[in-house]
Amino acid sequence: MTNTPVNEPSLQTSPTPLPGVFLRGMLMGAADIVPGVSGGTIAFITGIYQRLINALSSIGPHLIGQWRREGFASIWAAVDGSFLLALVSGIAVSVLTLARVIATLLESQPVLLWSFFFGLILASALVLTRHVQRWHRGMVLALLAGLVVAAAIGLSPAVTLPVAPLSFFIAGFIAICAMILPGISGSFVLVLLGLYPAVLQAIRGFELVSLVLFAAGALCGLLVFTRLLRWLLASYHSVTLATLTGFLFGSLPVVWPWKLPTTADLLHPVLPSSYAASGAAVPALTWCVLAMVVGAVAVWFLESRWGGLER
Repeated sequence: MTNTPVNEPSLQTSPTPLPGVFLRGMLMGAADIVPGVSGGTIAFITGIYQRLINALSSIGPHLIGQWRREGFASIWAAVDGSFLLALVSGIAVSVLTLARVIATLLESQPVLLWSFFFGLILASALVLTRHVQRWHRGMVLALLAGLVVAAAIGLSPAVTLPVAPLSFFIAGFIAICAMILPGISGSFVLVLLGLYPAVLQAIRGFELVSLVLFAAGALCGLLVFTRLLRWLLASYHSVTLATLTGFLFGSLPVVWPWKLPTTADLLHPVLPSSYAASGAAVPALTWCVLAMVVGAVAVWFLESRWGGLER
């Protein structure tokens, strides 16, 4: 496989103004609310993925010594604090204001909502193929590997971890790693682990021990996984992009609008005709296709406005 340096001419290098970062955070928060959709996907197609990985991977115990030697301003600059604050603020505002709206749409118009996200993710994957330099057999294999891994995760049965202190730590570690990756949803991974209801209950009931353990797992995941991703993007840039693009293609079965449960209580994709034949209420196919087109056009707008990977 060819090792492509990070300073490729197709990548943008000018920093994003903070209002734009805040808006991207809102888009990421809206995506993260839906199990099966990743905020990392939005970070990727809006051009801040590299900067996000760089900022998160800069966080670590070494900052304590730097703070003692050089003060708070030094570590704030080291972790790109203004960028992270604007992004996290956008995510928080989005979750607080849009969670109820998206939850209502998931209940009242699930097929149309999933159609929109299907078009969004498919278009995102197609757009990202343009950022991979010099496609060859190794790149195709990397894309296929990412596709298989994401599809296997998305279609695998739930593991159902016991609701125990260690489980919250493990869930936090795995979920944050998944959330960072485009195409793999952290909330969906919690569903697969059987801990999604337990984590929601811990948040609603403010179960401090469970929340601290979950946050500790997420912090450890950030410290480990973002460093790995940063090294991969620096050392094997195009191969890593091809693999991440494969993750997006592999997530398409998860967001396919028409799914029916199997005997094992799993959901599997079916044709719209089979979905309608099951007796499930389904909007007209024309409206579903239109929702997919709207999702694809949204990606085109975001990529034309903010496309590229920022340092």
